[in-house]
Formats: sequence, structure tokens, C-alpha cells
Amino acid sequence: MERIGVIGGSGLYQLDRITKKEEVIVDTPFGQPSGKFVVTELEGREVVFLPRHGLNHSINPSNVNYRANIYGMKKLGVGWIISVSACGSLKENLKPLDFVVPRQFVDRTNNARKNTFFDEAVVAHIGFAHPVCNCLADVMCDAAKSAGVTVHDGGTYINMEGPQFSTFAESTLYRSWGMDIIGMTNMTEARLAREAEICYSTLAAITDYDCWCQTQEAVSLDIILDNLRKNVDNSKKILLHAVRKMPKERKCECASALKYAIVTRPEVIPQPIKDKLNVIAGKYLK
Repeated sequence: MERIGVIGGSGLYQLDRITKKEEVIVDTPFGQPSGKFVVTELEGREVVFLPRHGLNHSINPSNVNYRANIYGMKKLGVGWIISVSACGSLKENLKPLDFVVPRQFVDRTNNARKNTFFDEAVVAHIGFAHPVCNCLADVMCDAAKSAGVTVHDGGTYINMEGPQFSTFAESTLYRSWGMDIIGMTNMTEARLAREAEICYSTLAAITDYDCWCQTQEAVSLDIILDNLRKNVDNSKKILLHAVRKMPKERKCECASALKYAIVTRPEVIPQPIKDKLNVIAGKYLK
């Protein structure tokens, strides 16, 4: 049975109610992950946990080694990734302390982020029209409801660069585009998870109204940290319910997303590149 991966965002640096704990260092051909992976058992299922920004929140959103993180999850047998992430709201009805399970993403990051495993001697054009695994997103929405938490199903997460917050003009522009929430991390994770044939869904915890809402206090680190603390307990409750509701096997298209994506003929791919990509796409490169 494939494991369940949890990537902890701002404020979520460990899981509760675990029955065993093993810290695993994973070496990857893409560099070092954000830290040690914690392999544990939660509600009778094997779970792999990784804090995205490191245990001490020392890694800038732009400097997270997303490829190493997703590679490590894949190597450890993860089939699902739940990304718990802080976000700002761009809609008045999406209130601080609410949760959102977005179904779409828009990327506003720059090219400094490595967002593909196939950037050397292999070309892969993966389908990404629907960047979230709808089956996993359904589980997350159901879990949030079971936990008694206000959750909004759907919407679009716009991924800004950061680490600075938005200008008022930017925030207003994103609202005019119809964006729902804003964050700094999830788009790159979603891209790489799809390439790794891992189901991916975001559990977005709203901390603030960004800076567009003139009737609210402007976004500040103090406000965000205070709301983060309040959101962490609810995030953990939702995760417990999600693990209980998680199917034992995957029947969605995420598990075979690479099947027709690689256009480079295997016989022309250098062996060192095949070795580098073995964990991600070995069965397609033979």
C-alpha cells in the first residue's frame, strides 16, 4: 500500500498522535530536501511528513528545493501528498481561519524555481489542465467537514514569488482576475508531484485578507503568526480525518500521468540521466 505524504507549511512542523517515528535522510540527485523525512503511522496508515521550510522555518519560499522534496516523497513510496499551506484571501467571503481546497493554480513565480525533473536530455510534456487530484481534494473537503471546520471547495490559488507580501496594486489586480487565494509555494509542488505521478491536493489555511481589504488591518507578520497558531490545531484535526478516509489504492489518472508524456526516445537518453530519473520515471525509460 502506498504511503500518504504530508508537507507541512508555515506553523506545521510536526504531527500529533503518531504511534511510531523514524527520521529518514534521503539523498537525491537534485540536492538536499528541506530536512529529514519523518516516517510514521497515523490512524493505522503509514505517513511521511516533511516541513517545507525546515524545522526552524529557515528556508525562504523561493529557495525551497521542491524537486528534492518531491523526489524524496516518491522514493519513500508516497502515492498521495497533502500540502498544508498558509495563504491570503482575495475574496471577502473567504475569511481568516477558514480553509480552502483549491482546484486550480496560476503561476506568478520566476524561472529561478526548478519546476521540472526533465530539464536535461529528456523532454516530457505532462498534462496539467487539472493540477489537483480531484479524488484527493474530495477527501480533503470531506475531512474538513468531519472536523467541524469551515471549508470552501474549489477556487484558484495564485502563486506569487515572495518573500515580500503583495503591493496593493498587485492584490487588486489578482482580484480583478478572479483569483481566490494567494500563497508562495504550492504551484511548483503541484507540477513536480504530477511529474512524479503522485496525487496532490492543497489544504490552504487562510491567515489574512492580503492587503486589498481596506476595512481590515493591513496584512502583517504579527497577524499572520497569530492566525497560524489558531489554524495549526484545526489542520491537525483535518489530517486525522483525511487519513481515515483515504482510499487504500489509487484509481485516478495521476498514477499514470507520465505514460504518454515523454517524447525523447529512450535509446538516445544517456545512461547517467536514466539513473538520475530512475525513481521518477524508470519504468518509462527502459
